[in-house]
Amino acid sequence: MIVRQPDLPPHSGLRSRPAMVPDDTLPWTAVREATSSSAKARLQNSCVQRLRLRPLKHYLQLHLLVLLLATTAILGELISLPAAGLVIWRTLFASIGAALWVTLVRRHSIWPGRKAALSYLFIGFIVGLHWICFFGAVKLANISVCLAGMATISLFTAFTEPLLEKRRIRPFEVLLGLLVVAGIGLVAGFVSTQHLLGLGVALMSAFLASVFPVLNRKLVTGGSDPLTMVAWEMVGALAAALLLFPFVGGGVSLLAWKDLDWLWLLLLALVCTVFAHGFHISLLKHLSAYTMNLAFNFEPLYGILAAALFFGEYKELHPLFYAGLATILLANLLHPLLVHRIRRRTLLETGTAQ
Repeated sequence: MIVRQPDLPPHSGLRSRPAMVPDDTLPWTAVREATSSSAKARLQNSCVQRLRLRPLKHYLQLHLLVLLLATTAILGELISLPAAGLVIWRTLFASIGAALWVTLVRRHSIWPGRKAALSYLFIGFIVGLHWICFFGAVKLANISVCLAGMATISLFTAFTEPLLEKRRIRPFEVLLGLLVVAGIGLVAGFVSTQHLLGLGVALMSAFLASVFPVLNRKLVTGGSDPLTMVAWEMVGALAAALLLFPFVGGGVSLLAWKDLDWLWLLLLALVCTVFAHGFHISLLKHLSAYTMNLAFNFEPLYGILAAALFFGEYKELHPLFYAGLATILLANLLHPLLVHRIRRRTLLETGTAQ
């Protein structure tokens, strides 16, 4: 959420501050700007409470989203179409569904302006490439190998987010990223040769997935409507899939549906895309892209458990594959703990220095 600061009385001990403060950022500046010891103490206590309570709701929502997204790879395995064809139908249904929801249910204009529309289409094109690589990895290898490769998103985001947001790279995020690399080394060392190509495509998908949340975060914190963004981004993703389909479609007709493909495609488009992608963009108002993508590394855990349950994939994998996966998940568990300690230490040091 966005916390609106109340107007300050003239003798409150605090200087005037901007009206809107992003919920993802603790007000360190406010502590430094406090001009009386009582104001500093009140504000410091408030910050500590926000540090303890603020993220819980959003982190729970985030992991519910991750659980939902873990079904994406399962649906990709169930659908018989090749990766590019699957993405074409997914994005077509999703763009129509999001546009109808915005115009008919919410009664808002779907036109965001020329500049915004071009930005959404560009981001959507990246999303489309990511999905083609993602489902391509599922088809080339299996769900478990694909999701293990996708767990490297945090490593890529440790570099792409600072570069795109023009801030310094945090050393501890790089160290956690190296821990992820060690885990991927174990995973790659114990998959069959025929699955290595699928792992490589999954790594490309992970890199692309580290880029578009950062771009979306900039737009949504600037006031862009999440569902309008989804509608336009799905058009951009559709363009990417149509462009690549002649090259990676495998000569299969787009109409070569089998059995329950139509049902799985609708679930993939409306639940795992329109709802999930819009919810994802909304959460970017409150959490950084790195935090989001680090949590998404739990998607392999949920997805691999589901793949073992429904498809028996555990029979194809070496035990050290799971050791590598556990190493990757360890990095995810360490990150919020380190962030919490660093923020709390900075807050206390700032308060005592004043």
